[in-house]
Amino acid sequence: MKNLSREIVGRIEEISQPVKIMHVCGSHEHTIMHHGIRTLLPEEVEVVAGPGCPVCCVPAREIDECLQLAEKGVTITTFGDMLRVPGSESSLAEAKEDGADVRIVYGVNNAVEIAQKLDNEVVFMSAGFETTAPTTASELLAGPPENFSILSCHRMIPPALQFLIESGEVNLNALIEPGHVATIIGTKPYEIFSEKYGIPQVVAGFNPLDVLMAVYMILRQIKAGKAEVQNEYKRAVREEGNLKAQKALDDVFYITSREWRGFPEIPDSVMEVRDEFSQFNAREKFDIKVERVKEAPTGCICGPILRGVARPEECKLFKEECTPMNPIGACMVSKEGTCNIAHRYSSLK
Repeated sequence: MKNLSREIVGRIEEISQPVKIMHVCGSHEHTIMHHGIRTLLPEEVEVVAGPGCPVCCVPAREIDECLQLAEKGVTITTFGDMLRVPGSESSLAEAKEDGADVRIVYGVNNAVEIAQKLDNEVVFMSAGFETTAPTTASELLAGPPENFSILSCHRMIPPALQFLIESGEVNLNALIEPGHVATIIGTKPYEIFSEKYGIPQVVAGFNPLDVLMAVYMILRQIKAGKAEVQNEYKRAVREEGNLKAQKALDDVFYITSREWRGFPEIPDSVMEVRDEFSQFNAREKFDIKVERVKEAPTGCICGPILRGVARPEECKLFKEECTPMNPIGACMVSKEGTCNIAHRYSSLK
């Protein structure tokens, strides 16, 4: 593996030129930092992290919605990473300390099992990109108990990328696309970015060789004057994606516009439960209304980090007030968060 990685790095050096490549995957950032991939690349080849952490992207408003439900006595179920993500004034972890019934689950199926055993109303806070959304859809299609509902926080990667490209804030030249998302949606949704904006793209897997190959394939496209979507992760990704999973998503969710953490409202970027399943939509079932939202704790630059225009090391709170044991911003909470990863591996940039 070392010999192969050296060969790929050598080929990258042969055709290297100034380029800013964005990836949108916490697993890619973990691989890059853990293995010191940025130190292997020529300085002119810049790889930046975008909004690739689904927990980090959940805005304060949706945490506040869950906190409202908890105040009503509803049992809240969600992934462990969600507990310490900050809302406007508090978090689910703090609500739990104050006596709210907040439970950690490994998936939506565990939340359904809890609802089957309780007389109380149970809400699953369903965060995640296109990768995890099909499991939520499948549970609703299977007919969960009447006391179960979800607060959909599912988001879609391509609309966020389009927003970033059109904003011009990042000035990105190429994209490494997340392989796990592409296993569901395929490669076609990314084609517009190459066709309309001339951006080379590679769908990549998650080990160090995958990432290095993706960088090499991008540089090779640039050298040849091409801009297309190439699939480095062919062992898992098909052009058409997972059609059965896509149908489940279409059956259960419709697409709407909503803000992300660190972003304004992104058009057509969020999955919401269709009217046919409104009895399982917590927003409809409990008529949740959040009026005032405080998006970021004072001094936190999680928003610019998620947009790829800042690195954790630029934040005054990083490794000082803000640590994995005491996260102030959302990007430090999850193990997929850019700040959390940088805190663990910042000596291996």
